[in-house]
Amino acid sequence: MDRSKLVAVVTGAIALLLGVAYLLVVQLLDFRGEMVPAPQSLSERPEVVAIYPTSTYFYGFNSHQVI
Repeated sequence: MDRSKLVAVVTGAIALLLGVAYLLVVQLLDFRGEMVPAPQSLSERPEVVAIYPTSTYFYGFNSHQVI
């Protein structure tokens, strides 16, 4: 058997092994059962967080400063 035929046979064997391995993985994943969607949020609207400054230092100046 010359080199090109040997490469073809080895490549075909690898392709068959990959195909069988793929089918086994698909069967294992299918065996796990029905796919259930992710749970939805319990609230209808998203939460809104508001931050209010309690000091004028928040704005970068002191309330006692003269502008």
